[in-house]
Amino acid sequence: MRFTPANRLAAATVAVATATLVAVASPAFAHVTVQPGTAAQGGYTAVAFRVPDESDTASTVKLEVSLPMDHPMASVRTQPLPGWTATLEKSKLDKPLKAHGQDITEAVSKITWTADAGTKIAPGQFQEFRVSLGALPTDTEKLTFKALQTYDDGNVVRWIDEAKEGQPEPAKPAPTLTLTKADAAGDHHGMTASQDQAKTAEATSKAGGTDNAARTLGVVGIVVGVLGAALGVMGLRRKSSAS
Repeated sequence: MRFTPANRLAAATVAVATATLVAVASPAFAHVTVQPGTAAQGGYTAVAFRVPDESDTASTVKLEVSLPMDHPMASVRTQPLPGWTATLEKSKLDKPLKAHGQDITEAVSKITWTADAGTKIAPGQFQEFRVSLGALPTDTEKLTFKALQTYDDGNVVRWIDEAKEGQPEPAKPAPTLTLTKADAAGDHHGMTASQDQAKTAEATSKAGGTDNAARTLGVVGIVVGVLGAALGVMGLRRKSSAS
């Protein structure tokens, strides 16, 4: 098959468009994140820290998550995960928390999951580490959980950077849980943890679906525009050659 300059231009354009699509779509799946990403203030919820393995050659064998001590929570519990050992560290509080009529003088400040022998998150895989939290604070709109991801080759990825309004997302953003106002009826505290989680997951799914769809359509539009321009150039060159 003989490749004309126009053919080579079209091929190069397709390659650039494909690379652009991959570059835009990939980062959304690469970060350590909190799932679901929202919960109601003042309530209890269950979340999962979703950890993808980004290395082509090494496996993840440890995850350390620091809880925000400027907004401590009285109840922090991990869900058993086969093959992983969870360790909770507590820190003294400057100001005691009130929970069920009692003063709480210390709270969980760090959770470490360590892989047992023969367990790992291999390249191309991900794992979720589930935790129940509460009561969530009512005086902030987000909780930031700084995380360290350790690979079996000794490499440590620090997911600790906080996003700032008006600036691009950092390369290694810390997992963030967005807190929303409790419902107007004021009965959010009466919800069970599972009900709270289901309600939060539904809202997050709708919001996330809309956002992802908008991004995808935007990227597809860019790719179609680039391909259309390339085809237009090819048509002009053919017309010029024929005349």
